[in-house]
Amino acid sequence: MKILVLNAGSSSQKSCLYQLKEDTLPQEPPKPLWEAHTDWTIAEGFAVSKIKAQGVTLETKIATLDRRLALAQTLDTLTSGETKVMDELSEIDIVGHRVVHGGTEYAQATLVTPEVKNAIANFIPLAPAHNPANLDGIEAIEEILGNVPQVALFDTGFHRQMPLKAAVYPLPYEWLEQGIRRYGFHGINHQYCAQRTAQLLGKPLESLKIITCHLGNGCSLAAIQNGKSIDTTMGFTPLEGLMMGSRSGSIDPGIMIYLMKKYNFTPEQLDKMLNKEAGLKGISGLSADMRTILAAIAENNEQANLAFEMYIHRLRSSIGSMVASLGGLDVLVFTAGVGENAVLVREKACEGWEFLGLKLDLEKNQSSPQDEDIATADSTVRILIVQAEEDWAIASECWHQLNQLKNK
Repeated sequence: MKILVLNAGSSSQKSCLYQLKEDTLPQEPPKPLWEAHTDWTIAEGFAVSKIKAQGVTLETKIATLDRRLALAQTLDTLTSGETKVMDELSEIDIVGHRVVHGGTEYAQATLVTPEVKNAIANFIPLAPAHNPANLDGIEAIEEILGNVPQVALFDTGFHRQMPLKAAVYPLPYEWLEQGIRRYGFHGINHQYCAQRTAQLLGKPLESLKIITCHLGNGCSLAAIQNGKSIDTTMGFTPLEGLMMGSRSGSIDPGIMIYLMKKYNFTPEQLDKMLNKEAGLKGISGLSADMRTILAAIAENNEQANLAFEMYIHRLRSSIGSMVASLGGLDVLVFTAGVGENAVLVREKACEGWEFLGLKLDLEKNQSSPQDEDIATADSTVRILIVQAEEDWAIASECWHQLNQLKNK
């Protein structure tokens, strides 16, 4: 069974191909047969695509800004050249897509139909940087592969069953009826990390109170109880919550009113400032990349140090909020680029929680091991680093969907 996974970002496209047995789903995430990462930010007017397969890594420039054309050219490397892993694209059995926003309609992996495509399009105003790219990928596959089954997994889906007390904003009730509520994001990875955590600890998922910390350029926490998300930090958009790479996270909404009245800020200016010029980048004046911030701190850069201290302060405050929602804590999980690799972020995030029984093993933490417990032996709260595996989570759901289709 060959499963193609497309994970589209606002300015990038990750693609990978898994080959799985029809009767057995691996317990451990396998290596993809073929991987591709296409980026539109490296060279102006071009997409730069890095392909890995058969022990070979190729980097090519694709002279188009059209996502569909770029995807078609990238998929050609599946059947030709040094990265060839199949004879015909028609060998692909099913295609899975990460879709950022599915509103309140979609909580589970869903076969793509015209109705689903319309829903993805309808949520473009709530995810203008991502849903159009997700839709482009679906329609490109229709053009390239015809009627191959396609499955959408929604980043909002895992948070769909959050209790209303956590999902509703304290605004006039009619705005809830217009769809203004907290949706949450990063759900595919939050759900995967919770399931993987239970597997690694050898305990039933339903028995654990878990906080998953998805810390990348975008950051969010989820409080998970009985295997379900009961609270999260992102809300109506991915802008709410933690301080992030270039996003502000939660701030006093009165600041926006002030800037509009006092300095005539437009919605476009506010959007750019809050999403692209704030967070670590805005405070440090250097970069949205945590690695750059940590390097600048080592050189006694005061703004970088302030940015880091703010990031940790807000992260710890939000962990406390999630503990309150759960009424306790069994496992704290770090995942995504910063969560998996930034030793100092994990160390500082874990400081001061001894009253909960949480104790970090500094030596284990130093080596940033993947899918391992880095708590001390006597810690009553386990601390795990879990590698983000969104693509494998999507592929797993595609495997289930395809088997269901075959058994109908």
